[in-house]
Amino acid sequence: MTIDQVIWLIPLPPLLAFFLIVLFTNRIKVLSHTIAVSAALLSWVGSMWVFFQALRVEHLGEEPFGGNPINWLPTGSTWFQVGVLVDPLTAVTLFFVAWTVLMIFVYSVGYHNFGQPAGDHDRKGLPPHGAAVVEHGHKHVVPSVEPMYSRFFAFISLFAFGMYILVVSDNLLTLFVGWEIMGLCSYLLIGFWYAKPSARDAAVKAFLTTRVGDVFMLLGIAYLYSATGTLSYREIFSEETLALLASTPALGNFMGLSAAGLIGLLLFIGTVGKSAQFPLHVWLPDAMEGPTPVSAMIHAATMVSAGVYMVIRTFPLLSAGWAEGAALTPTLMVMSIIGAFTALFAATIALAQNDIKRVLAYSTISQLGYMIAALGIGAYVAAAFHLVTHAFFKALLFLGSGSVIHGMEHGVLHTEGAHAGEGSHPEPRIDPQNMFNMGGLRTKMPVTFWTFLIGGFALSGFPLITAGFWSKDEILADAFAHNLPVFLTLALAALLTAFYTMRQITLTFLGEPRTDAAEHAQETTWTMTLPLVVLSIFAIGAGWVGVPEHFPGLGGLLPNWFHEFVGSTLAEHPEAVAFSIVPLLTSLVVALGGLFLGWLVYRNVTVGAVDPLEKALGPVYRFLQRKYYVDEIYNLFLVRPTNWIAETFVYKFLDRGVIDGILHGFASLFMPVGSALRNFIDKRVVNGIGDFVGEGIKWFGRRFRFIQTGRVQQYMIMALVFAFGALFYYLYAFLRP
Repeated sequence: MTIDQVIWLIPLPPLLAFFLIVLFTNRIKVLSHTIAVSAALLSWVGSMWVFFQALRVEHLGEEPFGGNPINWLPTGSTWFQVGVLVDPLTAVTLFFVAWTVLMIFVYSVGYHNFGQPAGDHDRKGLPPHGAAVVEHGHKHVVPSVEPMYSRFFAFISLFAFGMYILVVSDNLLTLFVGWEIMGLCSYLLIGFWYAKPSARDAAVKAFLTTRVGDVFMLLGIAYLYSATGTLSYREIFSEETLALLASTPALGNFMGLSAAGLIGLLLFIGTVGKSAQFPLHVWLPDAMEGPTPVSAMIHAATMVSAGVYMVIRTFPLLSAGWAEGAALTPTLMVMSIIGAFTALFAATIALAQNDIKRVLAYSTISQLGYMIAALGIGAYVAAAFHLVTHAFFKALLFLGSGSVIHGMEHGVLHTEGAHAGEGSHPEPRIDPQNMFNMGGLRTKMPVTFWTFLIGGFALSGFPLITAGFWSKDEILADAFAHNLPVFLTLALAALLTAFYTMRQITLTFLGEPRTDAAEHAQETTWTMTLPLVVLSIFAIGAGWVGVPEHFPGLGGLLPNWFHEFVGSTLAEHPEAVAFSIVPLLTSLVVALGGLFLGWLVYRNVTVGAVDPLEKALGPVYRFLQRKYYVDEIYNLFLVRPTNWIAETFVYKFLDRGVIDGILHGFASLFMPVGSALRNFIDKRVVNGIGDFVGEGIKWFGRRFRFIQTGRVQQYMIMALVFAFGALFYYLYAFLRP
């Protein structure tokens, strides 16, 4: 088979798995996860085959594979077409998506406690609470299987299908289809435990917030189609089309923008929503209400990565009219400002979060800001490189946090069972996601600890040995060369990233257990730890394919394969930034300094202790803990006014007062007319005609009733009379000359 054929098949297994599970196996747990994992494995095989075949093709960026597109929707004399595209960016994205998706699917089997008994009090729509079992005459509580086990694997399979469609698409229309499929799946999976109010609210919040960006993105796609007559990447990114869009004023010279500038801004707003950039970032932390594998899918493999991927894919359009070294276009300037601000903004909030998953959520927002800022200053390859490395180490961290929570929940159940056995009243259930309830887990969960440490060091940019160092250092080097304010902002964000990462590691794994639950936590099953080990390999090794050419010592030994391969996607291959010691030293100082400070501040936290940062920062800490009160501001100035408009103005005044008033006025006006029409036309005319016809029929019936005598002889005589009459009429008509 050729690349053109295999690329069509990659998205199909997860879609088929979704339908098989929903229609046939939703009551059979083992068959459901077998189908889902097998589908993910098939897509992984196809993706790896395409990736390694793409590596062997020379000039793939100049002549990408695509095959023949299929006509889909008629548009007058033309058609919207569905096609696929294999270029270096597609191949690299398929590589990390396939690996992370497969690992998340395998992890989900253990996370949802396959093989464990059903809980006595578990019900659909709520997280499982555990099952009471009796062993050796003793009763204790063990984790219970997820009541909606098959449903989860169906939804997550559809999620993977949406991402694969988005990646292999050769046009913006089918990219948008995959984009919206993921939006739907995020709603279904964030609100997976739908009987839990916080999960339900988080799902609605995510859906509505991302829809804001999607509306603008759709407007950008529509404007692009009206301006060019096509949505195909090959045609849009041609030199002639880009030059035309860059030189054409937008909608009567709207804000002095070119058509390319306005289209780029509209598309970028879609990414602001999907990739949770300020000010549409508020949905992503609340998305932690879903199961942890969902968090990993959203933050690493699919949804938020899709937003950055779209900007990377459409970078030739977003940067139309810009040349390296020239002033930034309005679109790129907006991207650099929003990206850099979001990177620092989210990093400060992460400092004051106690929930292990919420720290990672704000970390994701910050790292996505890194990528957006890099694209805003033209660092195309650096942004793509960080997208790949971030996918691996962030998936590792989220799955690692899920393993920690799983181990803590086992400790919680053990503690509750012990109290129940003693006949005493157990203490209120502790929060297994609060890092201040943990501590000392390095000895309880060694595999989780070492893999989480690798992921945390990669996120912090630990020098030389982690993938995050190489990708983050490349962004800082580009920023130092092209935009000093962005460089300084990202460097400060990197310092805070290393600090809150070490804070998380120290509070969770180091020191002594601070609760009974942490004391009795235990390592998770192999289906959860194996993906951690695999992803930790990539969290280290993925960076070695992008070592800068002039890096001291290593640059000559390890070719910068990533820059050469992915950079060839653009028509004009970007030049590698010249080596400078300043960004390198900055990376070393902020990474090592942040890690050391994080350990120094939190190394001696004890049971019930106040966060040392809260003591130091006081009101500022509470301000950060409340996330700058952005949710409260939105609630005050957007949600409440909207509710007031909907309830008071639209419903009470407009609907009940105006519209109902008009209808009641018409009713009171036409009621007398209706009564008059009823009394005259209905009763006298319509009913009169009906009564007249009825009376006429009754009159004829009475006149002809004498025929029915009941005597056969009379009936025969009448029949003969009619027969002779008919015969005479026929003869007369036939014999008449």
